[in-house]
Amino acid sequence: MQQQRHAGGVTFTLTRRRVKNLNLRVRADGSVSVSAPASMPVGVIDGFVAQRAGWIARAQDRFARRRAAEAARPLPDKGEALAGMRALCEAWWPCFSGRCPGPMPAVRVCDMHTRWGSCSLRTRTVCFALRLWTMPHAAREYVVVHELCHLLHPDHSPAFWAEVGRLMPDYAARRALLRTGETP
Repeated sequence: MQQQRHAGGVTFTLTRRRVKNLNLRVRADGSVSVSAPASMPVGVIDGFVAQRAGWIARAQDRFARRRAAEAARPLPDKGEALAGMRALCEAWWPCFSGRCPGPMPAVRVCDMHTRWGSCSLRTRTVCFALRLWTMPHAAREYVVVHELCHLLHPDHSPAFWAEVGRLMPDYAARRALLRTGETP
């Protein structure tokens, strides 16, 4: 059962679930949701949200800036984005081809909203968000390297990040470009 609540200047949706802890989430549209154990008193939940009101406001502001930046950059033509992402994958593939058996994976572009890319080992496909093509070149390269590294390490283990760092020592700065949504 969902319930609309207000605490500390924050309006949120409370859902009672079979969870052990309080879980707070700020969604991309700015809405706030909290899931809590059925036995937890409402006062504890409200206090938890009120205590984090500053963090929630900053997250909502960050999402609003990102939405504004995305609205200012309309989605590119899918064919153009696919050709560009395929060219980036081809440029980086020599770094992987000696250690990854088989040909370069198939490249796809999809209208994804919650991630920049994905890698399917089963179908040997890397898929990139269409909106990634609107991001700076350095950020696009980071996502390509990140997804191709999943062919070597299917998780986000320390070995995975070591591989990303070996191929792209400045990956953290490139990844930060994705968070801010800024273009150079």
